Amino acid sequence: MISVLRALDPLYNPGVHWAELVIAVIKVVVAFGVLLVSVMLMIWFERKVISDMQARVGPNRAGPFGILQTMADGVKLFFKEDLLPERADRFVFKLAPYLSLVPAFVSFAIVPIGGVVTVAHHTFELQVADPPIGILLLLAMSSISVYGVMLAGWSSGSKYPLLGSVRASAQMISYEAALGMTVIMVVLLGGTLSTRGIVDSQAHTFFASWNLIRTGIVPFLLFMIAITAEMNRPPFDLVEAEQELVGGFHTEYSSIRFAMFFLAEFMNTITMSAVIVTLFLGGPDGPRFHFVTWLWPVLWFLGKTLIFLFAYVWLRAALPRLRYDQLMDLGWKVLIPLSLGWVLVVAAVLVGRWWGVAVILALVAAAGLLMRAVRVGSTRRAQMEEVVG
Repeated sequence: MISVLRALDPLYNPGVHWAELVIAVIKVVVAFGVLLVSVMLMIWFERKVISDMQARVGPNRAGPFGILQTMADGVKLFFKEDLLPERADRFVFKLAPYLSLVPAFVSFAIVPIGGVVTVAHHTFELQVADPPIGILLLLAMSSISVYGVMLAGWSSGSKYPLLGSVRASAQMISYEAALGMTVIMVVLLGGTLSTRGIVDSQAHTFFASWNLIRTGIVPFLLFMIAITAEMNRPPFDLVEAEQELVGGFHTEYSSIRFAMFFLAEFMNTITMSAVIVTLFLGGPDGPRFHFVTWLWPVLWFLGKTLIFLFAYVWLRAALPRLRYDQLMDLGWKVLIPLSLGWVLVVAAVLVGRWWGVAVILALVAAAGLLMRAVRVGSTRRAQMEEVVG
């Protein structure tokens, strides 16, 4: 057991005593507190950016620049009446919000936000935990989070939330395959499942050794699209499309449980932005100066994460929601074939450069044949519809 702990964090190299346990607990509490405060700031940031894009003021009453508006809304929801539908499954109905919230924090716990620091003769990583199977844990948590949405809709005893939960299940299945294959490419290049190991594998040369460049940019774009769909962020928020499903899976929720779903959504946005930075942009890697050396990796990490948070807000303000058939077509007909083909390219390049060239030529030929088959099928379908019509 001690050897396993030493492999997880240099904090446990001297052994496991009360001081090490206290530091571990403090890391968990601080990470959870930072994540909650970040969610509050993210909601305010999103409302402010969108209002500025739409030539509005946005929240400006509660606190300076309206920064306490999220806290005011949370307090209001906390004291509202907690309703329970008559036909609801009471236990599952109450459990569902936690199934959406907990995976977001567990995923954030394995993200390295800085380097190695020493406090009071104790050396530890600025990371809650670094399990050897960190990437597998991340994929497991991203899959489990959909259970919160699915069970919330099913347990409500209402038709429209149930439709929202069915959509969530189909959407997760459609985009999980592409998400997993993009992560496989990162694992192939890093040679490890540890998030800290993946960051270290990108730290040889600033920017040039990032997986964004080493994988050829395409896996980064695929991961961005797939993870946005898994989080139900616009333009992929078909799970709660208000024009046909009222509010979707959370229609029957109120009070603090209603707030927990939105807390989970924004927490997932922050967590997955941090994961993108870890997998493709070197995590906390960046130039360091000779003063306060431990702070620079944290600042680099925060700066990169903030760029993606702004990108998510920009997408929400700029793009209309997709139709459901467009959502499924994008997942099954574009993302999955492209990610599968790119996995073969990355693996072939690792074996040998000429193997990579051969695989690329074979994939181009296969893509041409596939596109021709799709065009022929569409033409014949249109002709049959004209005949029937």
